[in-house]
Amino acid sequence: MTQAPLAFRIATSNDIDALVALVESAYRGDVSKQGWTTEADLLGGRRTGADDIAACIGRPHSAIVMAERGNELLGCAHVAIEDGAGYFGMFSVSPTLQGGGIGKQLLAEAERVVRDDWKLGTMRMTVIDVRGELIAFYERRGYHRTGIHKPFPYGDERFGLPKRDDLRFEIMEKAL
Repeated sequence: MTQAPLAFRIATSNDIDALVALVESAYRGDVSKQGWTTEADLLGGRRTGADDIAACIGRPHSAIVMAERGNELLGCAHVAIEDGAGYFGMFSVSPTLQGGGIGKQLLAEAERVVRDDWKLGTMRMTVIDVRGELIAFYERRGYHRTGIHKPFPYGDERFGLPKRDDLRFEIMEKAL
């Protein structure tokens, strides 16, 4: 029996609680270790909160793309216009479903929004540069490392509680 295809939609304020639960499950705590995108060994504390999600939904040129099957939220990603390009972040797939193609489809939909709806030719993201498997995932999808680094915001608990002192972000980008 084949599964129903994924459906994509843009999040509303009614989705905030479900989005916070999904993002936290994908990145933090023991449940996140069921998937391969966990940051639990690098960061503790929160990954996002209702305030962050509401800000993403409420600001201009910003959307959270949701991937659903039936009424079940399986994944999400934040896209926005920043510095004349699309920005991709908060990429989350339910830990028990990672590796099954949902993330690839969700990334493609986020790229479609930026390219077709917003008419932008580039997508950028920031990735913690010690996350080799994640960087390789993006490279297989046409992203490249720019060599441009940004410091990790140590001391700002909105970004988590670092468990290492060598974290920094690297910007990756792709021509759409």
